[in-house]
Amino acid sequence: MAALLSLDLLRAGYGPIDALHDVSIQVSEGEIVALIGANGAGKTTTLMSISGVVKARSGTVSFDGRDITRMPAHEIVKLGLAQSPEGRKIFPRLTVLENLQMGAFTRSDRDGVATDLEKAFVMFPILRERKNQPGGLLSGGQQQMLAIARALMARPKLLMLDEPSLGLAPQIVVQIFDVVKELNKTGMSVLLVEQNARMALKVAHRGYVLETGRVTMADEAQKLLHDPRVRAAYLGE
Repeated sequence: MAALLSLDLLRAGYGPIDALHDVSIQVSEGEIVALIGANGAGKTTTLMSISGVVKARSGTVSFDGRDITRMPAHEIVKLGLAQSPEGRKIFPRLTVLENLQMGAFTRSDRDGVATDLEKAFVMFPILRERKNQPGGLLSGGQQQMLAIARALMARPKLLMLDEPSLGLAPQIVVQIFDVVKELNKTGMSVLLVEQNARMALKVAHRGYVLETGRVTMADEAQKLLHDPRVRAAYLGE
């Protein structure tokens, strides 16, 4: 499969501290790739560097055949790369509908936006019921659904999900991961950052293990799921 996203020896950080050290990963077209690791491993920094929010200090980020390493974040979204951030970060005072419309801010195809709004409401029926309510009044699970749907409103080729299961009830987690699998069946590529390593590796095709800003393991997801080192460090076995 052709590489849709490639990170090559990426370094990034905050102030004088490097959070990522020569990170190299790939996501192919139509693939779910899981990025697992402990808190502070650099998983979120990786996604923020891809999306242009955290600037790379060295190395390259390529997406869909283009070097996006120095590209502004809003231009990266236009290319077809969208992120649902850790902690959801919806706009609490805006309605559910307005949050979704914000996800389409780079688009001018009104008919297409209307079609994608309907898709979001079919995917997450509770959002239709609550579309005129402020996002801040939704439950945690509903806000996560809204964050994912908002990212999808950009009509991305690659969807990046940062800790989508964080703080959610088990039945909501199952629903979220079912949505990820259904999106992938339509051909969407997904880069999934997740502390729930077991769930992530069960839905992913391949995975990377990030430790203190370095990729320490990379393999097919099922092989990582059964690797004794991964099981001991991340699956509590």
